[in-house]
Amino acid sequence: MSITAEKKAELIKEYAIKEGDTGSPEVQVAILSSRIATLTDHFKTNKKDNHSRRGLLKMVALRRKLLDYTRGKDEARYQDLIKRLGIRR
Repeated sequence: MSITAEKKAELIKEYAIKEGDTGSPEVQVAILSSRIATLTDHFKTNKKDNHSRRGLLKMVALRRKLLDYTRGKDEARYQDLIKRLGIRR
């Protein structure tokens, strides 16, 4: 249900602001979005997996908080991020 190390490194490389950046909101939101997409596919076949559903809801809430933080700091960065990830607001 988690993402592979290669996929995570690929996301970090794509969304990093500078070299070695792993903690910026853009990188964190990209990783969370990938994990959310993986879990969403998991629930299509495992409808009764409520324990994982709780984790999914926590990830969605954390992503929302990070997006709100980014929006408060810099609206242009926020708009660019949601456009690149294909997230609706």
